[in-house]
Amino acid sequence: MVKLGCTADGILNEAKFSEPLPWIGIYIAVASLVCAIVMAKDLIHGFRCRKFWFPNKFFCINAMSLTILTVATKLSVDLNTPMPRRIDQLSKLSSSALICTVMGNSMPSLGTMENNEMWMNLIALVILVITVIVNICIQLGTGVIYLYWKEHAVVMFLMLVLLLKLGFSALTVPTTKKHLEFKYKKKHEMALNECSNQTEKEVEKKLRHGLMKFWMMAHTCSPQFVIGRSATCTAAGALCLISALTLAEAMLRSYLMPRTFKFCNGESDYKWSTFLVLVTQTIAIGVGTIAPAIRWFTTVNFRCPSGTKERYKSIFKVESYWIQFLVELKECPFNIRIQNRHCRKLLHDAKTRILNFCIGMQIGIVVASKLIGLVSIFFIGQILLFCNSCRKLVKFKSGSISIDSGSESQPSSKTDLSRFVLHLEGENELVELMMKRNCYATDHWIQKGKKKQPKHLIQLLEKSSRGLQGVSEFDSDLVHSLDSEEPQNSWPLPVVTLTAIAIAIPNICSSSRKQLIQSVHEGLIYVKHIEDNLHEGDMNNSRNAAYIIWQGVDLYQKWLDVDLNKLSSQAESTKEILEGLADAAKNRYVETKKIHLNHCLKECPANWPVKVLAANSMYRISTTILQKSERCNIQSSEMLFEVVSIMISDILCACLCNLEQIIMLKCLNSSIEVREESVRHAAFLLGETEKILKLLNQKALPNLSPDEAACIDEWRAFYKLKNHVPWPPSSAESDEAAPVPCDLHLVIA
Repeated sequence: MVKLGCTADGILNEAKFSEPLPWIGIYIAVASLVCAIVMAKDLIHGFRCRKFWFPNKFFCINAMSLTILTVATKLSVDLNTPMPRRIDQLSKLSSSALICTVMGNSMPSLGTMENNEMWMNLIALVILVITVIVNICIQLGTGVIYLYWKEHAVVMFLMLVLLLKLGFSALTVPTTKKHLEFKYKKKHEMALNECSNQTEKEVEKKLRHGLMKFWMMAHTCSPQFVIGRSATCTAAGALCLISALTLAEAMLRSYLMPRTFKFCNGESDYKWSTFLVLVTQTIAIGVGTIAPAIRWFTTVNFRCPSGTKERYKSIFKVESYWIQFLVELKECPFNIRIQNRHCRKLLHDAKTRILNFCIGMQIGIVVASKLIGLVSIFFIGQILLFCNSCRKLVKFKSGSISIDSGSESQPSSKTDLSRFVLHLEGENELVELMMKRNCYATDHWIQKGKKKQPKHLIQLLEKSSRGLQGVSEFDSDLVHSLDSEEPQNSWPLPVVTLTAIAIAIPNICSSSRKQLIQSVHEGLIYVKHIEDNLHEGDMNNSRNAAYIIWQGVDLYQKWLDVDLNKLSSQAESTKEILEGLADAAKNRYVETKKIHLNHCLKECPANWPVKVLAANSMYRISTTILQKSERCNIQSSEMLFEVVSIMISDILCACLCNLEQIIMLKCLNSSIEVREESVRHAAFLLGETEKILKLLNQKALPNLSPDEAACIDEWRAFYKLKNHVPWPPSSAESDEAAPVPCDLHLVIA
């Protein structure tokens, strides 16, 4: 009988303790597979975005990745489990090599972190790496690792070097961010002045030219890109590749020359799971090495053809930004309150010596990183030059040399963006390369946006009136209010309310209703985006009411608890529909006010409950449309549906006039860490809405300031002042809208 880990004789049952180890092996394999998948996602993302320095979007140095890495490398820190077989010994080595791969792969992610977050993550990584190295040394001494000791020594050395590169590269992040932010502000003012002086009448062309400049600045000062093109990061790619080749050499040697090894008999407690660990970690190392290896190879390929003596001399020059942080720290006074002057002096001298040592280490690491690049050029340069010569010879024989030269000169036909390339000291030679490789990036994202254009919304917006008078027509001041106070209008609530009314109109074909719902659904996405960026929180309740009501209208064709389809089928006329909706809104308003009586009377209309705001909007809009339809003698369902659709289209058009401001805000109001992504999204948004901007450019829009254009009540106030002068419709609009009476001021002759 086994009790508390002992047999009936009181002997420790060690076999029982090792039973879960195969399952722990699966756990390690799953963690390694997760690393492989996430690094593969970064690799694919880099290829898709044509960023061959491979930013870390998914796999970064953070608490989650370090936890997964700790699990994946458990075999390296397992001190006493016997590992006799070849697979067992190789899995020990692969766990160590995986750490090198992760460090080399995720180095650019340092640029995305705040300073405190970066130091905390680096400290956690240091603890992990030191623990692994110490445990491997112990296992080499005890004989748990009895093979591949040379490979383990190489991998541990690379692990330490990569850790030093990571740590000292992190010291440059705050400095480079300050330098590039200072340069960005100057270039930003230049770009704004050029944009304001542009003579293009078409908004989309003006925005396109501006986005090209903002993209070039945002991309070249991206902290990830700055680290990715640095000497330490490219050298880390070479070290990461050496680590993977070391593992490959050990595996090939053990399988191709098995007689040179003497393996122990027996079986590991991890049993069959060790094979899974080795396979998944080999895959993770293979996938994770591609990105850092390409970073290194790209640098070698760029520097190889134009290598000069001046460039080789610059290898021994360490730019000021590498050591500026340490120098500033050294010059900073020692702020520790110690009364004894002699102790203060000792501490100050110790700090100075430590920082001098760190400065020397930083200089040594930078010079060593540049030397790795030089050695790489020396060994690989001749091969690359031979390949380039063969490629040119093939092109010359095929007669395509003129085509290639034309394509190479193509970027020069574009606006010269080299003055908007932000670079650090010693990166002058990279300016032309960065400009050429990124001058078409804006067009690429705009084209991707064009593939996602809101087709249904564009069809609806084409119905809008020339002057967008529907913004003022949906709600009349002649309608008696349900309360003494009226809440401010938001953009989405009248759109949702009008859509609910349109769905309830009888005798309208289902395809027209479906088309309207799809159009409004696409439009509300942009409306929400505009309101989130341009408005403060004073209209939150009204916006929440709109999106809550819209969910019921979109999914169930219900306004609150009113079934719009049922109401439409039971009504005999449009008048009955509008009266029914007005009565239903009034009843819900009264019921909700009774429930929230104490709050509603005391609070301002902006803080009314969602149902009260929705009911108030429905009552006013349905009553307004009822009065105008009676005055203009609109009796047919089709005509009323068309009038309501035009009102919806006008309101959406007026709201979307703020798109230009939103696109520019994305380029201006963003921190350096997310600026590149923000400008990319602005270019994508421009591609999505290019047709909408062209359509709005043809409208007779009121002369409102950006702040006024962002508020629907400002539009309504403008139209109230101008209501004595009707907007002149275009001839096309007059012909299309002839059946509608003239009093509605929409697209009406």
